[in-house]
Amino acid sequence: MKRENYTARLTGLAMALAPMLVQAQGAPVEARLRALEQRQTELEQALRERDARIQQLQAAPATQGQAQWGTYEGGKGLVLARTDLGELDWSVFSYARYLNQGGLDDTYTDAFGRTRALDLRNDMQLQKLTMNFKGWLFDPKFRYLFYAWTSNTNQGLGAQVVLGGNLSYLFDDSFNLGAGIGSLPSTRSTNWTFPNWLRVDNRTMADEFFRGSYTSGLWAWGNLGDNLKYRVMVGNNLSQLGVDSAQLDNQFNTYSGALWWMPTTGEYGPGEGFGDYEWHDEAATMFGANFTHSREDAQGQPDTDGFENSQIRLSDGTLLFSADPFDSGGSVRKATYEMAAVNAGVKYQGLSLEGEYYWRRVDDFRTVGTVPVDALKDHGFQLQASAMLKPDTLQAYLSGSKINGEYGDPWDAAIGVNWYPFKRKEFRLNTQALYMDRSAIGYAAVPYLVGGNGWVFTTDFVLAF
Repeated sequence: MKRENYTARLTGLAMALAPMLVQAQGAPVEARLRALEQRQTELEQALRERDARIQQLQAAPATQGQAQWGTYEGGKGLVLARTDLGELDWSVFSYARYLNQGGLDDTYTDAFGRTRALDLRNDMQLQKLTMNFKGWLFDPKFRYLFYAWTSNTNQGLGAQVVLGGNLSYLFDDSFNLGAGIGSLPSTRSTNWTFPNWLRVDNRTMADEFFRGSYTSGLWAWGNLGDNLKYRVMVGNNLSQLGVDSAQLDNQFNTYSGALWWMPTTGEYGPGEGFGDYEWHDEAATMFGANFTHSREDAQGQPDTDGFENSQIRLSDGTLLFSADPFDSGGSVRKATYEMAAVNAGVKYQGLSLEGEYYWRRVDDFRTVGTVPVDALKDHGFQLQASAMLKPDTLQAYLSGSKINGEYGDPWDAAIGVNWYPFKRKEFRLNTQALYMDRSAIGYAAVPYLVGGNGWVFTTDFVLAF
């Protein structure tokens, strides 16, 4: 602001104050004028300092990395509140998907000669929305996570909206404890790697076929030293979401564990996920093993289209707990599931190569009527490879898997591209071509159809922060 503006404003103020000064008793005119000039000088200086401070604040860049409410922080999302007694963070995973299953055969014949029509889709959906509310309360070691999940493809079904969460306490690096709804660490994809996947939300066919899912339970995790980590969990069953407590048996006998070692760099990217978006200048390696055991009851199985459901199937896609799975007139009411997996991976300068092998045995059947077998034995593998064609911007990947089972040997392969227009991992455009050979898995929330044979195409607009 120019000095003339200060002078004009202060001259007016002086004129307004002049009569008051004149009325002051016993004060000489000259002294009153000197006091007035001194007051004018002080006011001019105060105005200059005020305007300089305003200009300084307007020109200053926003402080990055400073912990304060209302900011965005990677790994947390938006910090809605942060006080001495707690913190509340909000994050979202959501995507809009175009799905075209027109390249699939429209009928499927299972291993027992039963033929059924497939309901092929060609549509656009707001496929999924997950909102997470998380943080700590009273003590930074006492953590909470609550979430709401919904999917347009599940509207009208029992699992169209899911509310869940868990509580945990961080004792130290070697031992932490959580309780509530959590994922069994049955394979790498269920061991807290999501959403750091190449294929958005759809696993390979083999991973989807062998894995466990979400259940209520108690779990512990931590570091064992020398870049070695673990997580163990005991829970109600393989997949509880959509199953009420009355449907569960009275046994608390589902347990799962994971152990993984990262020898070269001591880390493997965010969440130990897939792909090398982060661009490791030194080769990052990881080796892991998983084991899961569960006694499963037919009554305690989730709906086929349940949230992140896990169904025990024959390798032709037939549900083990369906009314007549072997076309023999008999049914299975209880069974024991055991599955082991090993995995390995390497990431280097935007390239990644990762694989996992699975072994599953399902036995100890309790049946009604005649069932021709007393056990199921299956094994399989997945491979995923990716390359950052342009750092921070463009990623291409190949993935595939195969199931070797007693009722078929289905497989899948996919080629896809992830484009990050903002050069940030939180938002991407994914397009993928997926080929299925007699798919053994499928439900509404994923591109697969049980029995699907042929091509499926997807395009996803993904937001994950």
